Amino acid sequence: MDQKNGSSFTGFILLGFSDRPQLERVLFVVLLIFYLLTLLGNTTIIALSRLDPHLQTPMYFFLSHLSFLDLCYTTSTVPQLLVHLRGADKSISFAGCVAQLFVSLGLGCTECILLGVMAFDRYAAVCRPLHYTVIMHPRLCALMASVSWFIGFANSSLQSGLIFLVPLCGRNKIDHFFCEVTPLLKLACVDTTENENEIFFVSVIILLIPVALITFSYGQIVRAVLRIKSASGQRKAFGTCGSHLTVVSLFYGTAIYIYVQPSNNYSQDQGKFISLFYTIVTPMANPFVYTLRNKDVTGAMRKVFCQDYDSR
Repeated sequence: MDQKNGSSFTGFILLGFSDRPQLERVLFVVLLIFYLLTLLGNTTIIALSRLDPHLQTPMYFFLSHLSFLDLCYTTSTVPQLLVHLRGADKSISFAGCVAQLFVSLGLGCTECILLGVMAFDRYAAVCRPLHYTVIMHPRLCALMASVSWFIGFANSSLQSGLIFLVPLCGRNKIDHFFCEVTPLLKLACVDTTENENEIFFVSVIILLIPVALITFSYGQIVRAVLRIKSASGQRKAFGTCGSHLTVVSLFYGTAIYIYVQPSNNYSQDQGKFISLFYTIVTPMANPFVYTLRNKDVTGAMRKVFCQDYDSR
């Protein structure tokens, strides 16, 4: 990499919300609380999935992967943001920026695919209940999870490499709170139309193929649920599927806004706040969405905590 591409840099400057010092103080408190809740909620989901035999099913296997992914995704951006919100130094090293972009892109892409896999799991559970354990065999579950992670980080390797090959000509002020694709491309001193078109094309594939799978799965699920004569059976099916649909809506709504739109329509300020939503609010909300109406998880929590209390 030549000097124009950043090897002569000591690093980048993440401008973040530095033009709003009053907002920085509020954001620090709010984001710190949200980050702690994210750690607590997602760690609880992972622990319960391992400790309670009743939760060692394909649904909770994928949910524990989602929780681990959300923990990593939030931790890749929020701790650094909290430091920047409280101090004057907004810098990030060149290597740190490369690593942050690589990790965030990889985890974001993995989540896109994983949510599609989870929709297929719900389809198999509701529409093929007698064959569910055969279809969702542990080996297949492990394979689908592994493929999700592999595709996510293979795509991230390609995207990150292409972005950091673009000449920057000494520009190092990123108008964002972390190293994100669009703000990085805006630093370029050459025409990036080809890069933007390539990123748009890949984003459409990564986002819309899982969306198509989710749409098909839930179309079949709705038809199957409406044929269930028991009202309690319908509520149970819609309960577990409704939680997944809520998570899908939160994630895909923000991701499509950020990545699947022409660059000339992109608002930097709106982009920052939308990015806050999918980097901290969605990972924080996911475990609560899955647990508040889920008797299996709440029952497992009571069992684990009661056993711990009794052992004392």
